[in-house]
Amino acid sequence: MKVLQLEGQVLATGLQFPEGPVVLPDGSILVVEIAAGKLKRVMPTGEVRVVAELGGGPNGAALGPDGHCYICNNGGFQWRTDNGFTRPTGAAADYEGGAIQRVNLQTGAVQTLYTECDGIKLFGPNDIVFDGSGGFWFTDFGKTLEDRIMRGAVYYASTDGHFIRRAAHPVLTPNGVGLSPDGKALYVAETETSRLWAFPIIGRGELAQAPWPSPNGGQLVHGLAGFQRFDSLAVEACGNICVATLVRGGISVFSPDGELLEFHEAPEGYCTNICFGGPNYQTAFITLSGYGQLLSVPWPRAGLTLAA
Repeated sequence: MKVLQLEGQVLATGLQFPEGPVVLPDGSILVVEIAAGKLKRVMPTGEVRVVAELGGGPNGAALGPDGHCYICNNGGFQWRTDNGFTRPTGAAADYEGGAIQRVNLQTGAVQTLYTECDGIKLFGPNDIVFDGSGGFWFTDFGKTLEDRIMRGAVYYASTDGHFIRRAAHPVLTPNGVGLSPDGKALYVAETETSRLWAFPIIGRGELAQAPWPSPNGGQLVHGLAGFQRFDSLAVEACGNICVATLVRGGISVFSPDGELLEFHEAPEGYCTNICFGGPNYQTAFITLSGYGQLLSVPWPRAGLTLAA
C-alpha cells in the first residue's frame, strides 16, 4: 500500500460539519452542513452562499436528472465542539426520523419525498447515488441512541416520490454508497465495522443476496484492521473505490477485487466525503468536517462521471 498526503487548496472554511460535496457545471461546489441544517454553494471565488434551509441533519447529496439536488437527511444530531473541532455525539433531542428531500437549486424550495418505506420509518438516510435509469440508491445509517442501535438498510427510490424499495437489510451502520463503472455492482461502506461490501444489481432496486454467513447479503471487498471507521465514498473511472476513512483520517483506495492500493492521509480525523470534478475529473473535492473545511486536491486518476 502506498501512503500519500492530501495536499491541495482549501476552498472554504468555517462550515458547520460539511458533507455531500457535489460539483456543479459552473465549477461551484454544493455542500450540506449537517450541524446547521443547510445546503450551501461554494463559488469559484470562495464566496459561500446559502441555497436552502433543510433542517434536521442533511448528510448526503446528489444531482438528479431533473437538475434538482436530492438530499439524505438523517434527522439531526447532538454536537460537541472542543477547541474548534466539532463532532456528532448522538441523536438530536428533537429527532423524529429521517427523510429524502428534493431542493430546487433555482428557488431554494425544499420538498420531502420519502420518510418511510412500506410503513417502516427511515431512521437516518446518509449517502446517495443515481443510476443510469433516473432512480437512486441510498443508505439509511440507522440511528444510535444511548442504549441501542437501530440497524440500517440500503434502499432504492424514484424521483417522483412514488417508488421506494428496501434492497438490503439489516446492514450495520451503512454509510457511503456508489456504483461500479458498468453499473452492475453497488458498493456500500459500513462505518463501525470499516468494511466495504459489494452487491450485484439484478433488477430495478433489486440486489443479489449472498447467503449466510454474510450478515447483510453483500460480498466483502475489504475490511480494515485496527480502529478505523468508514464514511462516504466515490468511484474512479477505472473502478477503484475511494472511501473516506475516519479516526486515522484520509481516503482509502481499494481495487474492485479488494486490494488496498493507497491511503491519502488527511490533516484531521473527520475526513468524511469525496467527489470528483475539474478537468478530466482529476480533482478530488474532500470534506474535512471536524474543522469545517472543503479541500480541493489533484488526484492521480480520473473519477467516474456520475449519472444524473
